[in-house]
Amino acid sequence: MKYFPGSALAQLEFDKVQLLLSEHCRTELGKQMVAELRLHTHLDYVKSALQQAHEYKQLLLIQEYFPNDFILNIKGELRLLGIQGATLSGEQFLSIRRMVESMEGIFRFFDAERRIQYAGLAEVIADTYYEKKIVQLIDEVLDESGQVRDNATPELSKIRMNLYRKRNELRRAFDRVLQKLAKQGYLADIEEAFLSGRRVVAIFAEQKRMVKGILHGESDTRKTVFVEPEETIELNNEVFSLEREEGREVQRILKTLTSQVARFKDLLEHYYQISGTYDFIRAKAKLALDLNGNYPMLEQHPQIHLVEAYHPLLYLYNKRNQKPTIPVNLTLNKDGHILVISGPNAGGKTVTMKTVGLIQLMLQAGLLVPVHPTSQIGIFKQLMIHIGDTQSLEFELSTYSSHLKNMKYFMENANGKTLFFIDELGSGSDPNLGGAFAEVIMEELARKHAFGIVTTHYLNLKIMANKVKGIINGAMGFDEENLAPMYRLIVGKPGSSYTFSIAQRIGLHPGLIQRAKKLVDDGHFKLDKLLNKAEQDLQKVESKERELQKLMKENEKLKREFEYLSDKERKHQQVTFLKLQNKIKEDEIHYLKDMERKMKQLIIEWKRTDDKQKVIKQAENLLFKKKEKIINEKFEKKVQDKFVEVSKECNVGDLVKIKSNNQVGKLIEIRDKRAIVQLGNFPMNVQINDLVAVKERPKEESVKGKRKVT
Repeated sequence: MKYFPGSALAQLEFDKVQLLLSEHCRTELGKQMVAELRLHTHLDYVKSALQQAHEYKQLLLIQEYFPNDFILNIKGELRLLGIQGATLSGEQFLSIRRMVESMEGIFRFFDAERRIQYAGLAEVIADTYYEKKIVQLIDEVLDESGQVRDNATPELSKIRMNLYRKRNELRRAFDRVLQKLAKQGYLADIEEAFLSGRRVVAIFAEQKRMVKGILHGESDTRKTVFVEPEETIELNNEVFSLEREEGREVQRILKTLTSQVARFKDLLEHYYQISGTYDFIRAKAKLALDLNGNYPMLEQHPQIHLVEAYHPLLYLYNKRNQKPTIPVNLTLNKDGHILVISGPNAGGKTVTMKTVGLIQLMLQAGLLVPVHPTSQIGIFKQLMIHIGDTQSLEFELSTYSSHLKNMKYFMENANGKTLFFIDELGSGSDPNLGGAFAEVIMEELARKHAFGIVTTHYLNLKIMANKVKGIINGAMGFDEENLAPMYRLIVGKPGSSYTFSIAQRIGLHPGLIQRAKKLVDDGHFKLDKLLNKAEQDLQKVESKERELQKLMKENEKLKREFEYLSDKERKHQQVTFLKLQNKIKEDEIHYLKDMERKMKQLIIEWKRTDDKQKVIKQAENLLFKKKEKIINEKFEKKVQDKFVEVSKECNVGDLVKIKSNNQVGKLIEIRDKRAIVQLGNFPMNVQINDLVAVKERPKEESVKGKRKVT
């Protein structure tokens, strides 16, 4: 991505984001990748980088372990592998082994399921493979502490066995010498030591001639001398010779191992690169958690649709100080690709502009950005920025001259894939003349379809935004009642500078404010006042709209709760009905079983007793309920033959049938949910829902019904 001027990234504070990212890196290679971070214009690369950071962020959120634990810097070891005849030490081999072991964990992590679930992270190792031979070669030669194993070669095994024996022999001989000298009183406090790899005894200086052997040195005080006893000289020589022989064999083994591992140099360098890459991706994910960074929707063509976007550094600062950060919501597309932001000073115009710029830089560098995931951001080929005082002492340019020079570059190089930011367009010159040039600059940039944000106080630029195609107005909210900025962008209308309101807030004398108002052009003052009033009215409308939305949400919530309770009650009634139905069936079965048992008992009694009449009476007593049921059924049939049900509401004066006992009477009174029914001479109090309206059948139908019965 091209950018102008050379300090554009620093002006948008991208370097501070890089510093935060570098602090999360654990490897030198990861920090190097941060330092070399570039802005990319290829959609596929940006998409891949964002996907990898997003997937690692998900791992951190669900606290799933990812085995990228290798953090050592082994550039030197890998460089030595490429030098013919070089030899790595045991510790250096252990560092390489740890890296290969970590790589094995990474390959094991990406099973078939995770290769699909974390496709972006799996892509890092897509072009390589795990080689277990490297670890096998190292383990055959070195132990866990990096020492060459005794059985690395038969020669080394033989040398170390001889060395072990000679050292034991030397130790026993030396112990005998020490015992003898101790009895003679020649030994100093130290008794024994090693000098130049030789085992020596410490004796008093005045007794040195009494001990035969080789003098190797004396103490700083010269009160003690170190002598190699005559009895151990030959053994010392043999041990020394074997140790040198061991060292040569170890060196030869390590050299051989180095040449064997060197065959995998390219693969090891690839492993090292992968370790650094995963550390870099991890750092991006950690930074995203700090910034509340998300993966927005990427678009091929230039456009910006930000939903709840935050300035990354301001968000962190306010988060540390437990202060809220006001989000930015704006859209730049082909229909409205240049946003003119107006409003009072210190109202957040420049911060809004920097928020959009820094988010765009972070996105094209492959970093997750603090926006809502529904945001849509396109890719731009070049970025231009003009913020702050740009005086140049070197070229003797004034602020306005430097401003025009930058604007010249903008107009000559801008195109449909350019994103630009201009703070206080036209400032530094006569308001009328500067405003005229500002209009020309805006028209030219709009004609070239460039995307950008411009901040201004010029009324002519606010007015032209509604006339020139592609240019839209925006304003920073201002609370006139409290005379305080709201730091909230309102797109679609210009804003007032609140010059006199701010002067009043800081306590300027009312007389001075009135004199200043008289000096201002009347039309200019009226327009600014109109913008002021329009903004305050809009804020009231938005406040009412927010209240309405809140009430609608509450109403929707109550509706859902009512539907839930209604559904719950309906289900409860169904369950109760089924339970009652099942209870009735259970009672019937129980009744039949009890009846069967009693009848069997009567049969047994019939066979046993001579008093048959008694058994018959018992049977009659047992079956009377069934007879009663038959009688009730006949009574119900009689009522049905005489009366027919009517599908209408029961009213006072109607003939009604009581459903529970099939009796018919006249409804004489209704009391809430109960009713009084006249049955002959007796009134009866019943439930209203136990009644059904009836009327007498015609006599012909009644006669036919009787004939059918007979």
